[in-house]
Amino acid sequence: MRAWLTLLGLLGVGVVHAADMTELRYVEQDPGDPPYLSRILVTPDFMRMDDGNDDGDFVLLDRRGRKVINVMHGNGLAMVFTPGTVPPRPAGWKPVLDVQPAARGTRRFSLSVKGVVCSAGVAARLAAPDAARAMAELKGVLAAMQYRVWRDSPSEIQHDCDLANLVWEPGTTLELGLPLEEREFTGRTRQFESESKQPLRPELFRVPAGMPEIAAPS
Repeated sequence: MRAWLTLLGLLGVGVVHAADMTELRYVEQDPGDPPYLSRILVTPDFMRMDDGNDDGDFVLLDRRGRKVINVMHGNGLAMVFTPGTVPPRPAGWKPVLDVQPAARGTRRFSLSVKGVVCSAGVAARLAAPDAARAMAELKGVLAAMQYRVWRDSPSEIQHDCDLANLVWEPGTTLELGLPLEEREFTGRTRQFESESKQPLRPELFRVPAGMPEIAAPS
C-alpha cells in the first residue's frame, strides 16, 4: 500500500525536462529464489533494464531503431534482437482480460487463457505512461524470438500463457498503465518500489566501446 500511495502522489507531476530520464525500481522474485532489484531507465529514445549497477550487464531497447541489445560483460559481446514475424493467432484463441477498479487512479487486472490466469496485478493509469509504452515496445520487439523459444521447447513445458504474455498479447496489460504489482502464472512476482526523475546520463544508454554487436540467431 505504501508503494501505491507513493506512486499516486506522482500522478500530478508536470512535463519532464528534455534532459531528464525516468527511473523506476521494482523488486522481483522467482519462485524459490530471493527477491532482487530491477531498475528501469526510460528516455524518449531508449529504455535500459538492469540490476541497479551502472557497470553490470543490461538490456537496452533502442526505441527509434526498434531493436533490443543484451549487453553481457562476461561474454564480452552484445546480442542484438530485431523484430520478426509472429504467426497469426490460431482459431479459437480467446484470451480474457478482466479489469476492475481498485485504489484511486489504479485498476486491478487479470489476463486468462482457457481458464488459467496468465498474469494478474494492479496498474496505475496515469503514472509514467511513456515507461509503460516502452515496456510494451520491448515485448513487441522480442515477440517473434519468444515464439521460436516456445515452439522449440519440449511439449511438456509449452504453455499457452507464455504465448499470451510474450507473443500474442504482450502489451495488453501495459495498456492499462504502469504495473504496480504483477504475478505471472509461473509464480514470478514484480512489486513497484519507486519512481523518480534523474538527470540524463547518455553513457548508460550506449553499448560499451569496443564490444562487438552480434545479431541473435533467427
